[in-house]
Amino acid sequence: MSKEAAPSRDGGVSRRDFLKLLAAAGTVLTFTPFVEWGKFLPNPTGGGAQKSKVELPDGSQANVKTFKVNHAEAIIFPKSDDPVLNKEAFRTWQFIRLPKELGGDKNDASAFRVYSMVCLHLWCLWKYWPEEGRKRGECPCHGSLYDPLTGQAFAGPAALQSPPSNVLPNLDLEVDADGNIWIKPPNFSVNGNGVVGFGRYIT
Repeated sequence: MSKEAAPSRDGGVSRRDFLKLLAAAGTVLTFTPFVEWGKFLPNPTGGGAQKSKVELPDGSQANVKTFKVNHAEAIIFPKSDDPVLNKEAFRTWQFIRLPKELGGDKNDASAFRVYSMVCLHLWCLWKYWPEEGRKRGECPCHGSLYDPLTGQAFAGPAALQSPPSNVLPNLDLEVDADGNIWIKPPNFSVNGNGVVGFGRYIT
């Protein structure tokens, strides 16, 4: 019959207990990367199975005939009847018409991108800068930079994170016969449109 380890003489943790704690901590750290943390984040809900219009800050619907090339506006999705809910960062998206050299002069959905404005590093809100020499998303907090074509971080701390946490969640778009732009029903998973605050895989 084995004897229990005696407590250390100074009243601290015995060597055996310390090794048990070390083994437990190692087990937790081993499995941490495999936990789907995105399930615990406050992702937008209420998008529903119907398409939604891209509503600009002035209340109008975005249209390919009037929205400028190489321009961006912050939009809310999904938009609710509660103005407090609509101020949530996790409902804030950057609606971008790409620069001409990236296809922004086309009059179809390929000219546009919609990305979550929640930076994948520490959840600050980034912004698209259209100026010559920039034309990228920039986070003001820690300098993460995002490619407007793919939503992938290419510099700063978000770029050092492993997939899917280095690519912004996005929304898929379609354009009707009148040029109005609509958001297709999203699939908020890492293999779909992504998880806000966590990221997505590029397919």
